[in-house]
Amino acid sequence: MGEDDRHETAKLHPTDEAGGLIDAGKAKKRYRVTSFDVAAEAGVSQSTVSRALAGDPVVSEATRARVAAAAAKLNYHVDENAARLRTGRTGTLAVVVICRPDEDIKNFNPFHFALLGSVCAAASRRRHETIVSFQGASDHLWGLYQEQRKADGLIVIGTSENWEAWDYFHSIAAEGAHLVCWGSPHEDLDWVRSDNIGGARMATQHLIDSGYRNIVCIASETSAQRQFKERYEGYAELLREQGMEPRLITFEEGMSRDEQGRRAAVELIRSGVPFDAIFACCDEMALGALRVLREQGISVPEQVGLIGFDGIRAGAHSAPPLSSVEPDFQTAGEVLVDRLLSVIAGTPGEKKRVPVRLLPRGSSRR
Repeated sequence: MGEDDRHETAKLHPTDEAGGLIDAGKAKKRYRVTSFDVAAEAGVSQSTVSRALAGDPVVSEATRARVAAAAAKLNYHVDENAARLRTGRTGTLAVVVICRPDEDIKNFNPFHFALLGSVCAAASRRRHETIVSFQGASDHLWGLYQEQRKADGLIVIGTSENWEAWDYFHSIAAEGAHLVCWGSPHEDLDWVRSDNIGGARMATQHLIDSGYRNIVCIASETSAQRQFKERYEGYAELLREQGMEPRLITFEEGMSRDEQGRRAAVELIRSGVPFDAIFACCDEMALGALRVLREQGISVPEQVGLIGFDGIRAGAHSAPPLSSVEPDFQTAGEVLVDRLLSVIAGTPGEKKRVPVRLLPRGSSRR
């Protein structure tokens, strides 16, 4: 065998240091799976794979799931650092929860904790990290996450009664920040909300179907919490359609929702206005009202029916359990995250309403 032949044999049959033959499969450089392989496996384009794995809301859930399954099968992992360098994005979303300036966090509205959890879970499903900040005091407001390359955009939720905080976030949105909110007193901010009017109609119809006729609403037409006005409108609209007269008991601003509900119930009883049911525009107000009714010896639901709105967990454990209207929390989180991702991409579309469902419990069943 000539010298050239021996070299050719070495190329075809590599040897180890001892001269033994090495398995050709082991010698072959390990193949690196690419997004094109995932695209072929999922039956979509490479660009669709990139968008699906980046959490782009343009991609449907069915396609996203198919791409994720193909990526898992091929053991494909996105090079996060390369993706961030290529797109100029951090892969992180900021969430700011607005509190009252002097509020003890343990007394914070449980609805917003549930909403926060759903937002973080939805972001994770779209392969995004979240930074969470609780803010209330005027000298501790901060939302410049984009400018400091900490996040690609911002979701703001929380009490609407902290005007200074909402004005601050309204100003940074006007300056170009990618921002979506829940519960803002500013109509021109990019928002997501519950189907407040539909839910209020649902609650009122439930009370009527349970045999109540003198139904009073604890709400406000002037509150910064715009959903309260919408819920009163839904209640009033349905009663008028049924030939009944709506009656509004307003609450005082600047105190806890529980205390607002207590004071509204006290005012209602003192007024002497006949009533046999209460629709409270949020669960915490309904629970405050429930305590007053018990203290006054008014039986719920035998004498007075009661229903709230928000579906907070505490309502299921009151005595009697509180009927409520609950927004779909999972959908709420997904819509907020998808909305923000669309704003970041420059394709926000129409503002969204989150569907709600009735939770009939003991407080409204005669």
